[in-house]
Amino acid sequence: MIPAPFDYVRPSSLDEAVSVLADAGEDAKVLSGGQSLLPLLRLRLAYPSVLVDVGRLAELHGVRDEDGHVLIGATTTHDEVVRSPIVNAECPLLALAAATVADPAVRHRGTFGGSLAHGDPAGDLPAVALALDMEFLIHSASGERVVAARDFFLDYLETALEPGDILAAVRVPKLGEGWGFHYEKFHRTAQSWAIVGVAAAVRVSGGTGGEPRRVEEARIGLTNMGPTPVRATAVETAVPGLELNGSSYGPTANGNGSNRTNGSGRPGAYGADGAHAGDALRQAASAAADGTSPPTDLHATPDYRRHLAGVLTHRALLTAAATV
Repeated sequence: MIPAPFDYVRPSSLDEAVSVLADAGEDAKVLSGGQSLLPLLRLRLAYPSVLVDVGRLAELHGVRDEDGHVLIGATTTHDEVVRSPIVNAECPLLALAAATVADPAVRHRGTFGGSLAHGDPAGDLPAVALALDMEFLIHSASGERVVAARDFFLDYLETALEPGDILAAVRVPKLGEGWGFHYEKFHRTAQSWAIVGVAAAVRVSGGTGGEPRRVEEARIGLTNMGPTPVRATAVETAVPGLELNGSSYGPTANGNGSNRTNGSGRPGAYGADGAHAGDALRQAASAAADGTSPPTDLHATPDYRRHLAGVLTHRALLTAAATV
């Protein structure tokens, strides 16, 4: 289909973009990479009167190391996030998840901020935002405000962004030493949305002088388990103190039938029998779907998604722990 008619504006600064949006009101849309918005325009599921193209504003672009956090401009592409030395050193979970978004063509055009602003619960990055307790820097005609990730995603495709708002950047706290990360995703094909995804950040202690390795803390975000991304709080409460038995992790097949490696290049630390981490960790991971409202669609029923959430959370915890 052909999109409905609209006016196109390419502002030269963030202030000008905010001013244009304020004048246009609720009928305006912000355009950056366009990978989420353009399909909606073609299908006439969105029909704005004005498109404000912020894709070339330098002040919204790039990755910066700022003391205790990493600042990522909203128009930074997925591919740039994947390849950023700062992201890989300080918040590698972002790079792991961004590398699974769609395909290389989309990752080179689609933007980090655009994906988060779209707020799709089947998208890979919103769950990561929750797991890492990100902060969203939002600009409007009334100034700048900061919204925590837990308050940003309100409902299906609905976020804290209001008419006239522009997501300028995202602030990612650094977690420091002792943390391991993994993003585990189950999907039909490499380009498709996640049926279920799990973003895991795990802090591990021990492992020297005969001391057993233990999970000290875990943060887990779930993809496509409700109208918004959610935290697996039942698992986060249950896993601290659990031992990670065994020091070797053999390669095993993932849900798509292939062997996986973690970010360090070692074989993935999850096994179908769960022998390395014991029954306690598997039992804790089985509570991943508690309190969620998974959707039903052509790809999966809610019960199947609940099952996947437990299995993938177990895998993600083990693999994240193995990277420490």
